[in-house]
Amino acid sequence: MALTKEQIAQRIAKELKDGYYVNLGIGIPTLVANYIPEGIKVILQSENGLLGMGPFPVAGKESADLINAGKQTITTLPGSSIFDSAMSFGMIRAGKVNLTVLGAMEVSEKGDIASWKIPGKMVKGMGGAMDLVASAKNIIVAMMHTNRQGESKLLPACTLPLTGIKCIKKIVTELAVLEVTVNGFKLLERAPGVTTEEIISKTAGKLIVEGEIPEMQF
Repeated sequence: MALTKEQIAQRIAKELKDGYYVNLGIGIPTLVANYIPEGIKVILQSENGLLGMGPFPVAGKESADLINAGKQTITTLPGSSIFDSAMSFGMIRAGKVNLTVLGAMEVSEKGDIASWKIPGKMVKGMGGAMDLVASAKNIIVAMMHTNRQGESKLLPACTLPLTGIKCIKKIVTELAVLEVTVNGFKLLERAPGVTTEEIISKTAGKLIVEGEIPEMQF
């Protein structure tokens, strides 16, 4: 069966390594903060000016003064730091972030990402995504495999305005884990109960399938 958004975040959390500095984008990526594996220390960075972000607060314990880049209320951990966004983007542009997790509207088989604008719809701007995709050492996308019309969002080429070019390394959807290679998307894992054939049918870009594809483990 297809994964929930929480399960997508839980699977991405397995990519975290001890000592990583990690930036979590808006949407599904923010849920990763709730699934950091035990035994490792990860420092979460938010581009609005926070280092040392904790999990989401429990109901009734929210503070309107503590928000992430998506304006969601958050918690801080002991030793956390709060500073201005200029310093935050200085960290990002200097390549200090080990891993960035972003949402996306489309990803191409070459690793291009479109994540900020649908033509004809009003948006405030690209936000920090353009700095993150240009500077992060490793970018994982958390997204749904298809849109509401059932059309693939993993494409030969993006049709929407781009956020970044050839920058995505891995994608986790409700159906699969895929790696972006020079030859296209490579299928690494499939969601429990999801067949390889279904993933093939819902992937418009070039998809490499080698051998028996294992189910995701949580």
